[in-house]
Amino acid sequence: MDANRKPTVVITGASSGIGLYATKALTRRGWHVVMACRNLDKALKAARELELPEGSYSLVHIDLGSLDSVRYFVKDVKKSVKHIDALVCNAAIYMPLLKEPLRSPEGYELTMATNHLGHFLLCNLMLEDLKNSPAEDKRVVILGTVTHNPEELGGKIPPRPDLGNLEGFAAGFKPPISMIDGKKFEPVKAYKDSKVCNILTMRELHRRYHDSTGITFTSLYPGCVADTPLFRNHYPLFQKLFPLFQKYITGGYVSQELAGERVAAVVADPEYRQSGAYWSWGNRQKKNGKSFVQKVSPQARDAEKGERLWELSAKLVGLA
Repeated sequence: MDANRKPTVVITGASSGIGLYATKALTRRGWHVVMACRNLDKALKAARELELPEGSYSLVHIDLGSLDSVRYFVKDVKKSVKHIDALVCNAAIYMPLLKEPLRSPEGYELTMATNHLGHFLLCNLMLEDLKNSPAEDKRVVILGTVTHNPEELGGKIPPRPDLGNLEGFAAGFKPPISMIDGKKFEPVKAYKDSKVCNILTMRELHRRYHDSTGITFTSLYPGCVADTPLFRNHYPLFQKLFPLFQKYITGGYVSQELAGERVAAVVADPEYRQSGAYWSWGNRQKKNGKSFVQKVSPQARDAEKGERLWELSAKLVGLA
């Protein structure tokens, strides 16, 4: 491999929050970041405000809620970037106040379409490029959350995630169906369900492709980033009080900058080259807290469910 070549990573949702600060951290480490964003003007403004070095990033449009947009994005990247060495599936939407489901262009409920199906398609379409990278160390990192796991304190708050037997996916996931278990629409549960799907996808990618490609597939929970733009669709009072609660009551608060550094570490540092792992720094943050491999929820480690989710998702995104 050319010693002067910069390693290149694609980060979805890089215009704000964890994705933006992961971009900052990786450009500092000498990486080139493809900022995969829905709003390129916003992404450019954010990159300039953080004074990211010219030439250390490029902006490519993607709307993960649209499967066509994901396909166009992959074509654009193939044209403009020679090698992809890592992919970070970070973007997510969370719309807790919705009364009725929003739909993707394909007719799928938008939270699951964006957070899970869009990333599922993206991972599959980029596997070949990652495999063909001359880098010895190639990685796919999918962002997790403590709320996926009812066995942890942060995951006990209802509604709890429950994929059921994937009845909604099996039935085609189009109106009137809006939930993966086929039940009544619950926007908070839709988000939590989608994050269980993210971890199942990571584990299934590891099972199917790690040995044959050498790609490291991991997830992480970087800590409670209570002031992330993920909460922009919540009540204003919640947006004000939640960071204070996490800072002074639970001790779980993590800054966007620190969370971005943790994502960058899982992308780039040798000690995170353990495929199939779910990395965490725990719920209560210590100043020099060390990361560890955490057990995921019973649903997220259900291998049979992971395999079925893969097959049904492949069908919904047109890969089957």
